[in-house]
Amino acid sequence: MRMEEALAELERVQTQLLQRISKLEHSYLPSSLSQNDTVHDAGTDTDTDTDTDTVARLSSILRSNGVPEFSFKRVPSDYYDWPLEARRDALSAASIHHLCKSIVLVNTQAPANVVDCTNRNNSKYYVVVVQYTARFNAEAVKNFLYSLNNGSIAKKKFNMRLAPEETSMELTGYGHNAVTCIGMKTDIPVILDEAIVKLTPDFFWLGGGEVDLKLGIRTSQLIKFINPFIVNCSSN
Repeated sequence: MRMEEALAELERVQTQLLQRISKLEHSYLPSSLSQNDTVHDAGTDTDTDTDTDTVARLSSILRSNGVPEFSFKRVPSDYYDWPLEARRDALSAASIHHLCKSIVLVNTQAPANVVDCTNRNNSKYYVVVVQYTARFNAEAVKNFLYSLNNGSIAKKKFNMRLAPEETSMELTGYGHNAVTCIGMKTDIPVILDEAIVKLTPDFFWLGGGEVDLKLGIRTSQLIKFINPFIVNCSSN
């Protein structure tokens, strides 16, 4: 009798585990959407997992600045351990090349009088949005900024490096893996890699302000809103 009870208990536990796995799969695996179906107006997003202050704040900023086509999606805590193909599927992204990130750069050789982001042509800091599949080229940004200033600033005064995490947090208000170029604490000029502009369809994914939150957005609408510098600053 004890053996039968033990088997019954084991079967009950296994059933519960299978139910939990099924729920997780339905929550995180991509739906059978076409590339066009991935894009939807933010007002139709009813996912309670994305009902947070961050989503409300960023959604308000985007809508009020003429960006109607965007989407927020919550991802599992181990998302960054996944290969890009799995991340693509979780977001229903068009390709792995549509997965992007925002990084904060600091000019470590900026003149003493350049201490903030007042002058977007010669800022102490820049946010660069690049693809995960691309290799960021800091030298290309350096050359771009040198040309942007018509050679009036010595090229040696541009040395773009990844800003310390605490500096990035202080400037953007977002922590590691949560940085987005929308709604930052500081109005940091944005550099958008040219490769992202060339993506088809023109809807890509980047950080959404929380570690496990992703923001999908229409590229053309984002460009009109934030007016980024579009620079060829990566290689595959």
